[in-house]
Amino acid sequence: MSDKRVPRDDKADTEVFREAMRDVKPIATRARVQPARRKPPAKARFTAADRAMVLVESLQGPGLDEITDTGDEISFRRDGVQDNILRKLKRGEYRVEDACDLHGLRVDEAKAALREFLADALARGLRCVRVIHGKGMNSGPRGPVIKTAVNMILRKTGPVLAFTSARRVDGGTGAINVLLSVSAFSRTST
Repeated sequence: MSDKRVPRDDKADTEVFREAMRDVKPIATRARVQPARRKPPAKARFTAADRAMVLVESLQGPGLDEITDTGDEISFRRDGVQDNILRKLKRGEYRVEDACDLHGLRVDEAKAALREFLADALARGLRCVRVIHGKGMNSGPRGPVIKTAVNMILRKTGPVLAFTSARRVDGGTGAINVLLSVSAFSRTST
């Protein structure tokens, strides 16, 4: 066999095609959908002053009363408290002597109950206590408000040496183990 190509006869091909398509009817054209108009360009909702204020606020960071929590663990220790003490507190190696449950309280009620609990614990000479504040699942967009309030009160309370989120089996990020200073008050012995 030879590899020679046979020259094509374009006219013959065109005639054969037309003969084959003679009985074919064209498809009726449908009404075309008009393409949607372009959306108008977006307009800025913030003024230059608003943008500047956001920038200033982002550079300042949160103030003491604005600390928010996203459900993460929290911990705190005063100067002079060793890392291993905080680590032991976190692991639950200190025996929790009493607990305060703040579930279901409003923020002002929770603050008052916490202050009363801490005063009582200090008066009784307790060394380690647990504060159960919950995870703030129903707090809305502001996050866990009672947890944040507890965090701030404990930081401002002098006899609190350290605190950290509890172990998962003890409440996890919904509870705090608190280490109190026994020398912060005078115990009366009878």
